[in-house]
Amino acid sequence: MSAPTGALTRNRTRDGFGGFVRAARNSGRLVVQPRMGMSDPQVMREGLLATRQAAATTVGTITLDSYTRVGAHETARRALADGVALNGYPIVAYNTATTGAVTEGIAGAAFPVQVRHGSAAPQDIFEALVAVGLTATEGGPVSYCLPYSRTPLTQSVANWRRCCEVLAGLRGSGEEPHLETFGGCMMGQLCPPSLLIAISVLEALFFRQHGLRSVSLSYAQQTHPGQDEEAVTALGRIAGELLAGLDWHIVIYTYMGVYPRSSGGARLLLDEAARLAVRTGAARLIVKTAAEAHRIPTIAENVTALEAASAAADAERLAPAGTPVQDTGVHAEARTLIDTVLDLDPDIGQALISAFALGLLDVPYCLHPDNAGRTRSYLDSAGRLHWSDTGAMPVRGAARSADGRRMTSADLLTSLSYVERTYDRRALETAPRAHHRPDALTHRQIIHPSEEYTR
Repeated sequence: MSAPTGALTRNRTRDGFGGFVRAARNSGRLVVQPRMGMSDPQVMREGLLATRQAAATTVGTITLDSYTRVGAHETARRALADGVALNGYPIVAYNTATTGAVTEGIAGAAFPVQVRHGSAAPQDIFEALVAVGLTATEGGPVSYCLPYSRTPLTQSVANWRRCCEVLAGLRGSGEEPHLETFGGCMMGQLCPPSLLIAISVLEALFFRQHGLRSVSLSYAQQTHPGQDEEAVTALGRIAGELLAGLDWHIVIYTYMGVYPRSSGGARLLLDEAARLAVRTGAARLIVKTAAEAHRIPTIAENVTALEAASAAADAERLAPAGTPVQDTGVHAEARTLIDTVLDLDPDIGQALISAFALGLLDVPYCLHPDNAGRTRSYLDSAGRLHWSDTGAMPVRGAARSADGRRMTSADLLTSLSYVERTYDRRALETAPRAHHRPDALTHRQIIHPSEEYTR
């Protein structure tokens, strides 16, 4: 594939990714987005086109492969030469003309495209996406370091400082680049909401400090709808307090942990994520498909999920108002974490480094060497996330039981499969008894999900 003349400039729009999402929100529409990435340029183009043509308000995604994420670009090139399919699009391994042809005539003001990657050292990625005329991406110095790499946090902060400045430099030519923090998705699951909020806001402040003016703040759907609603409401309130002058919005991620194995359970979970977005005023939703528990989804399955989420959001807007959001202290706890970090140093990157070194930020179950690893969380009987151990963080935890018993490996396994079991059970309970779908789980599978992890 070769890029036609002008491909690189037509991908860019002055209002950019953030402006498109803002306009949709002002019109009462939820923007839905897939996590799509294919290594074949023609198939990647087909995926973008199908996303654009879906019966929903969509933005496009080019998700990169694992080799590109860790900077193994020569390995990616050899795999492509050998005809090996990768688990994403290798934007650095391909030349600018190839990627320009992928987006030509598709990306633009009516359909902005975001590059998603997962790298703690994304300099090559930023150079490649800017070269092809794309101006939206995501990640962050903490959120793309601690869960995904062993890169020292100090190096990740330095890398992301330079990358922010590269992206912000586009503003000089009238562009409005957009950067989304992945901070609200730390570890995908079992991270209490206050820490997700704190890292999301702190990374957004880091982006602002290094020149970005259009940002989004992420939050990953967790284990309890009411707690999630409280958390996203708190995130919006704190962003309004601390991000004045920025174009910002909130993006919800459909649950990122162990996914329901039945299509009915997966659909119920996706619908719940869409309802959460509408109830909390979030502007964008990253969807997941019914195939998530089994394999990489097809383009058609992604489109089905986009349209289902959009329909669920539309239905929620017509539903009667729900009960007021319960205040269990998530806002106060998140604000304490944020203020504690900001007091450490006026340079937010250095403040983040110091906070993790002192254990003032500490992600549960994260094994990165720069994470203190003293915090733990647990699920109560209703599915709400709580701290059981808070280490040196300036928040209070609660013992899981009267005798203070710590979480065992069996407890952890049960917690990790909580959402899978809950939504598959609901799907089975609500399915017509005389017409069970062929993908419905058996009673044994629901009661004994741990068997899936020991085979």
